[in-house]
Amino acid sequence: MVKQLAIYTHGLTKRFDDRIAVREVNLKIPYGEVYGLIGPNGAGKTTLIKLLAMAEEPTQGKIWIYGDRLVPNQPNDRVKGRLGYLPDDFPLYNDMTVWEYLEYFARLYDLPPSRRHKRVREVLELVRLTDKETSLTATLSRGMKQRLSLARTVLHRPVMLLLDEPVSGLDPVARQLFRDIIKTLQKSQITILISSHILSDLAELCTSIGIMEQGNLVYSGPLSELYASAGQQQILVAATGDLNVLKAQLKSSPGVGAIEELPNSSRLRVDFSGTSDQAAELMRSLIKAGIPITEFQCTPGDLESIFLKSGHQKTS
Repeated sequence: MVKQLAIYTHGLTKRFDDRIAVREVNLKIPYGEVYGLIGPNGAGKTTLIKLLAMAEEPTQGKIWIYGDRLVPNQPNDRVKGRLGYLPDDFPLYNDMTVWEYLEYFARLYDLPPSRRHKRVREVLELVRLTDKETSLTATLSRGMKQRLSLARTVLHRPVMLLLDEPVSGLDPVARQLFRDIIKTLQKSQITILISSHILSDLAELCTSIGIMEQGNLVYSGPLSELYASAGQQQILVAATGDLNVLKAQLKSSPGVGAIEELPNSSRLRVDFSGTSDQAAELMRSLIKAGIPITEFQCTPGDLESIFLKSGHQKTS
């Protein structure tokens, strides 16, 4: 079992004085997964990532990375060579250029001189900073700094990335660019664990999700199973004529929850807790009521709605 998983933990626990930050976490992440870790501030996400990255020693429990056991107070050099860790507060050196910064870390990673120049060039192209290689890191935007930090993280070709809030504070354009880079890395079968409060980003990127609450891993599994277990989907409905008539008919229908009118359109987004057969029956009832339906499309409930409605609170 252990050798078949990229990450495996058993009873993983971390205490700080009288506070338990991570409580008996049993985590299993297969090779090549993009695993999203979500939960409110203080849930233990950052501590769990630090434990996996060997930036913190566990109080108790065991960790295996790609089949290798992490041994406390040991170098664990083989495992370290496989990991790329991007904390949420990793500093840049403001007096270095972009190229100098990556060259410096290439030396720390013991990349041979014959490969160093080529690898720096490759990661600059990956994070789309080739036009900034002579710029001082202090002059970069926040989004560029995050991409440079990611370039540093993948310099040594790790097979696993641990990314703690990598898009925090980025604008939508910078976040989209960062997501595109993660998708490129995903194609090379790297295992990626990423935490974020921006749930729409994780829904787009991740194949599996873990939910933490007060140090406990309360859910871990495929994103598709989370959607299914929530028993919730959304329906996009459009009709010609008065939308108020459509709203009234929907409100009187079983399984219908919140109804939202989409701006600048004749469409409604409807939370629906019924089955697929019941959704089909809903459509038939709308048509039978004489409402001129032009669109009726079922989609899974979004991750943020599921998270919030399960009793959690999203914090920024």
